[in-house]
Amino acid sequence: MIKIAPSILAVDLINLKDEVKLVDANGAEYIHIDIMDGHYVPNITFGPNIVKSLRPVTNKILDVHLMISPVEKYINNFIEAGADIISFHPEADDKALEIIKNIKNKNCKAGIAIHPNITIANVTKYLELIDLVVVMTVVPGAGGQKFMDSEVSKIIELKSIRDQQKLNFEIEIDGGVNKETSQICKNSGADVLVAGSYIFSGNKDNYKTLIDSLR
Repeated sequence: MIKIAPSILAVDLINLKDEVKLVDANGAEYIHIDIMDGHYVPNITFGPNIVKSLRPVTNKILDVHLMISPVEKYINNFIEAGADIISFHPEADDKALEIIKNIKNKNCKAGIAIHPNITIANVTKYLELIDLVVVMTVVPGAGGQKFMDSEVSKIIELKSIRDQQKLNFEIEIDGGVNKETSQICKNSGADVLVAGSYIFSGNKDNYKTLIDSLR
């Protein structure tokens, strides 16, 4: 079954702890944490402290997506804070291979994220090394954007490569995921769906219904 990763980017931060507990209790498999630095992307969001503060709140997978540059100097901080998966954009740091090895050597899963401007050909050399590929279906940097249909071909291509080469990475989709676009992603080969606004802008009493509707 497809996994759902609510993104805390869309949460009212005053109620962050309670909101994470709610989506945990209502069927989320991952908690997605978007880290933005105001450099790789225009906005600034969280740091390792938010990961550390959420670690005691949930036993679910803390799925950390780094939209930062450089990357290497901050990796250990996120591992020590309690991240279960750390994904980053390989073009944001010229030490991508070393970063992947460092993450995996410290008992954490490693992922790469694919900006809409980056092709699958640019990242194929990493695919046998990683646990997760995040296909960005919006331009990274802000929540609430419209799903980019042009990126669906990347999901299909990744699934084909995975099947042909018998690789083990999960395919995660991040951006504009809702009841309709989730089905496109699922039918194209996605394993994990990140959803922020779709879940957290809804009624708290309906979180289970909203999460289940993405499956």
